[in-house]
Parts: sequence; structure tokens; C-alpha cells
Amino acid sequence: MKFTTAIKASVLSLGLATGLAIAPAVHADDYPSKSINYIIPFGPGGESDISARHQQPFFKKMFGQDLIISYKPGGGGAVGWSQLNSMPKDGYTMMGINLPHIIIKPLQKDVGFKTDDVDGFYIFHYTPDAIVVTADSEFKSLKDMIDYAKANPGKLTFSGSGKGTANHLAQVTFDKLAGIKTTYVAFKGTGAAVQALLGNQVKAEFGYTSVGAKHSDKVRMLAVAMEERHPSFPDVPTFKELGFDIVSGAYRGIAVPKGTPDDIKNKLSEMIGEINKDADFRKKMEADGFALIDVGVDKYADFIAEKTKGYVESAKEAGVIK
Repeated sequence: MKFTTAIKASVLSLGLATGLAIAPAVHADDYPSKSINYIIPFGPGGESDISARHQQPFFKKMFGQDLIISYKPGGGGAVGWSQLNSMPKDGYTMMGINLPHIIIKPLQKDVGFKTDDVDGFYIFHYTPDAIVVTADSEFKSLKDMIDYAKANPGKLTFSGSGKGTANHLAQVTFDKLAGIKTTYVAFKGTGAAVQALLGNQVKAEFGYTSVGAKHSDKVRMLAVAMEERHPSFPDVPTFKELGFDIVSGAYRGIAVPKGTPDDIKNKLSEMIGEINKDADFRKKMEADGFALIDVGVDKYADFIAEKTKGYVESAKEAGVIK
């Protein structure tokens, strides 16, 4: 009886080992061979969702497979990112990522993940920070605004999306470079920050170029945080043109669970890069106020390291981290 049991155990072990040995591996040559789960760690309707929805048809057209978009909101992205590495590592699960979120949140408190836990492979665009005022504002230029702020320390109020966010850190940097003191009022999301501006609860908004795109008849942008002027807003100067070295915004990209094969990550990086090059895709993104950038898997780590330095400095000045 014992002998028979031992034989059965040996056969079972051999079968398992053989099964593991012959289990189909994921190869970049035939990847993707099925739909890819694309998880957005926020609710539907936000800019992360809009970006993914723009990518979806181009991915299908170029690579023949669907991106199945789903949502895992909570904790400003932290719920999703803290669970990412427990998900399948076969190349068919990926998740949207945002900066400065994945850098600042783990420095504020225990959110279930560290920045290094997030295995990003591409940063494909950002929504540039912008100073936005109402169309009938007394501020016709950035100089008008700065002059007012110098004459009235603390009285220039900016609405913005959240604390420790791209908007907040940009406001801190702007105050420092302009030698002024303004007051930042955090709202829950860009939509609420815009309504505060339009309702004259604040004098201006540290928002995004997407606000200018969506509310072009109601607002005016005084400056955008880009290297060069935005294609959709050729008349709006950059901060750099006006003497302030600010290039910032909400950067968005994609990560996979750690342990996903490198050749699959490299293939995904190439694929997202191909979508970014498509003229029709660029046109759609720019019309919504986004700015396309290309930080592939080979440049990702250096990009994160560079951005971390600036974010941490501004976040400490803003008092959102110690």
C-alpha cells in the first residue's frame, strides 16, 4: 500500500514537473495573441481614462488586439498600484501610472507600495501645468499677475487639484522663482478647481492646458509649463519664454507587474511608441490639451530619478512631506 502510494506521488510530481516544463511561454514574436487588460487606477472619465480611450482604437488598428479598459480607483491611485505586482506577469495585464503620484504618495505615508515597486515601461504624455484665469480677468498677462501678487502678498488665490499634486508643486515652484507669495486652495479634482475659478471663489487656477481646451470660451491661459508652446495654443507663452524655468504637469504612462518578461516589456514599449507617432493620435491628444512625450523602457529609470529630485524639493517646501 505504501509502495503504491509512493508510486502515485512520484507520478504526480513528475506530471506536475512535466506540465510546468511544457507550459506555453510568452514570446515577443507572437505577442500579443489576445486582448490586454489595461487597468486605470482611477475612476472613469478622468484624464487617465481619456488617454487610454484614445489609445484603444489605435492599438486595435496597429496590433490587432483589444485593450480591455477597467478601473480600480481608490487612494489617488494607490489602491491599484499596491496590487499591481500581485497580478499576472504574462504581459496581458498593465496599469496606468501618474507622476507625481507614484513618487510623492509613498513619501507621505504607507500606501502599500514604493516608487521602485512600480515597473513602468513608458511615459507617453503629460498634461502641462498652466495658469488659468477667467476670460474677463483683470490679469491680461503673467506680469500683471506677478505685479499684483508683489503688491498684495498672499491675496492672490489659486485653485488647484489636490495637495502634493502637479498643480500644487508647480504653484510652489512659481512662487519661489517669481519671488512672490500666493495662496493655493486645494480642491478634489480638476473639475472642482475649474468651478471654483468660474464661480469667482479664487482669482486664478493653477490648472492644466486641458482646462484651456475644454473651457476655451470661458477662460484664458497666461502661461504653460512646456519647453515650447502647445500646438493647440500658439498664442500662449511658456513660462520659460517669460523667464521662469518651469516644465511640469501630470505625467502619464504604463507599468506592468514586476516579473513580466523583459522582451515583452520591450515589445510593449515599442508598441506604445508607435501609437505616439501616429499623426491622427497626436491630433486627438493635442486637441484635448495633452502634450506627447516619449520616455521608453530604456529611459524610464533616469526620467523617474530626475523628476523625483524636483518633486521632493517642491513637496518639502509645500509641507506635504517632511
